Amino acid sequence: MTLHCAVLDDYQGAALTSADWSSLADRVEVRAVREHIADRDRLVAELADCEIVVAMRERTPFDADLLCRLPRLRLLVTTGMRNASIDLAAAAAQGVTVCGTGSSATPPGELTWALLLGLARHITTENRALREGGPWQSTVGQDLAGRTLGLLGLGRIGTRVARVATAFGMNVLAWSENLTAERASEAGAQLAANKEDLLRRSDFVSIHLVLSDRTRGLLGEPELRAMRPHAYLVNTSRAAIVDRTALLRALREGWIAGAGLDVFDTEPLPADDPLRSLPNVLATPHLGYVTEGNYGTFYTEAVEDIAAFLDGAPVRILTGG
Repeated sequence: MTLHCAVLDDYQGAALTSADWSSLADRVEVRAVREHIADRDRLVAELADCEIVVAMRERTPFDADLLCRLPRLRLLVTTGMRNASIDLAAAAAQGVTVCGTGSSATPPGELTWALLLGLARHITTENRALREGGPWQSTVGQDLAGRTLGLLGLGRIGTRVARVATAFGMNVLAWSENLTAERASEAGAQLAANKEDLLRRSDFVSIHLVLSDRTRGLLGEPELRAMRPHAYLVNTSRAAIVDRTALLRALREGWIAGAGLDVFDTEPLPADDPLRSLPNVLATPHLGYVTEGNYGTFYTEAVEDIAAFLDGAPVRILTGG
């Protein structure tokens, strides 16, 4: 019997060309869904015939209600080895195996620097003026050498960002709840006394934390007001770490100079969202992990996950423990 597999949220139409799916051809019929399906009833209808679903990161939440409405589902593969939008306990209770894939820390670290550099040198403003016949030079960029980069989080991605900052001649501060001075020093950073100390001293602040109960809303109005008026905030991690209402006020009222954002509370970002039009925001549509190499890993290992499951020996299983 041929099984059915849907690959969700394949915006670029890259899923089926980023890996060799032919090894599954005699057992699984694979289709890619190019658009994001936010409507729950439409999503259920789309997946009703599927025993296997491949989800892209946390774009589509699989909570208990959705899982209950997909009785045929037996294998759910997520790109990456962590996905907070999947209810692993509910999946286990329904007999759904959840597997993950590898993921590189390099692409989001690189995009962090694209946003930071774009902000510091006003790239979008100057590029638009050049293309549209506007003024020849209208901004004065910020230097990076000698400035201070504050990193909230110094894990795999934060460490890579810190090393690049050192190459630019920047001073690097880092803070997270469990970060030690020794660990910070190994990455070329100095441990800030606390979160507020980091915010007060930094010219650029970049977030590299996992979203959890402890980090949700970590930056609210008091924290954003503590930042320097000329400082920029970069978030390629999770939108909910920053209070949205406070961020909008900070950008509109000039508490900070601007923000580079790759993550949003609602994705895709609604067409009328003010973050699309604020002049001091440089935003990208959650591209942190979107590179050829990462997609190759995601989908090649998704194929491996499916094959292993069908052979009765699933690999890279995600559990709630």
